[in-house]
Amino acid sequence: MQITLIGAGAWGTAMAMAACRHPAGHQVALHVRDPSQAALMQATGMNARYLPGIELPPALRISSGPLSEWKTSQGQDALFVVATPMAGLRSVLSSLAGVDAPVVWLCKGFESGTGWMPHEVQNQVAPGLHAGALSGPSFALEVAREQPTALVAASPHASVRDAMVRAFHGPSLRVYANHDMVGVEVGGAVKNVLAIATGLCDGLNLGLNARAALITRGLAEMTRLGAALGAQSDTFMGLSGLGDLVLTATGDLSRNRKVGLLLAQGQTLAQALASLGHVAEGVYSARTVMQRANQLGVDMPITAAVVALLDGECTALQAVQALMGRGPKGEFA
Repeated sequence: MQITLIGAGAWGTAMAMAACRHPAGHQVALHVRDPSQAALMQATGMNARYLPGIELPPALRISSGPLSEWKTSQGQDALFVVATPMAGLRSVLSSLAGVDAPVVWLCKGFESGTGWMPHEVQNQVAPGLHAGALSGPSFALEVAREQPTALVAASPHASVRDAMVRAFHGPSLRVYANHDMVGVEVGGAVKNVLAIATGLCDGLNLGLNARAALITRGLAEMTRLGAALGAQSDTFMGLSGLGDLVLTATGDLSRNRKVGLLLAQGQTLAQALASLGHVAEGVYSARTVMQRANQLGVDMPITAAVVALLDGECTALQAVQALMGRGPKGEFA
C-alpha cells in the first residue's frame, strides 16, 4: 500500500513511522511543508523539533515537493493522510480534490470562523473525495515509541474504513472501524476544550473529586452537542469520546491540559501558548464549539467557562465559582 502523510508535526511523523513499520511493508512518504525541515530530517534521521531522540525508519521517504506531484504518483492501492492542524485542513483538501485514493485526516477540532467539523469542510471544498477521520486516545510520542495504542477509523464509506485499518492496524496499534463520523469528530474537538478545564482544576489544586466531576459532566456536554449534530450516543462511550477525553484531560503529555495548568498559575494565554511550542487545538476550537452549541441551543457550561477564561472575561477562580454556583438540576436533564 502507498501511504502519503501530509504534515510533519509530532502526530504526522509518529503515524508515518507506524505505517512504515507495518508488517505489510507499506511504501510510506512524509510530506514536509518546510524544505529546510525536510533536509534536516533527511540528514539527521529524526524529527528533532517534534520527536527528539527518536530515529525515523530508514524506509520512510521524506520530501517537500509540490502536492500536485504526489497526487499523480500514487498507485491504485493508495491512501492520503492529512496530518496538519485544523487550520491547514481546508487548503490541503483543496489541493487533493480529484484524487481517486481515500483521503483521511488526523486533526481534531472545529474550523475557526465557520465552526465547521472537518467533514463539513471537506464537503465544501472537495465533495468528491472518499474521506474519513482517524482519531482516538493517542499521544504522538507513545505511538512513535511503539507503545500500545487504540484508534478509531471513522467514515461513511466502508472502503475508507478498510483502508485505514489495513494501513495502520498492527502489533502495537489497534484500529477499530466506526461509521459515525460526526460523533468521532465531535469527541475529538470537545475533549480538547475539556482538557483545558481539567488542567485548570488540577492547577488550582481543587482535588480529585473535582477532577472526576469535571470529566464526567464534560462527557455529558460532549454527548449533548454530538446528539444535536446527529451523532450516535454510543460513540461517546468509546475510544474517540470517553477514551480520548480521559487521556487528554489527565495525561501529562497533553498540551491542552498544560494550557489549563499554566493559566491556573497566573500566566496569560499568550505566555502559556508561547511556552508550548506546539499547537493546542482546544484554544482555537473552544469558541467554535460554543458557537455551534449556541446555534443548536445546547447547554455547555464548562465550555462556556473555558471560553470566558480564554477571552479574559474572568479569572481562573471566577470560572470555577461560576460553575459551582449554578442551580441544582437532574443529572440527565
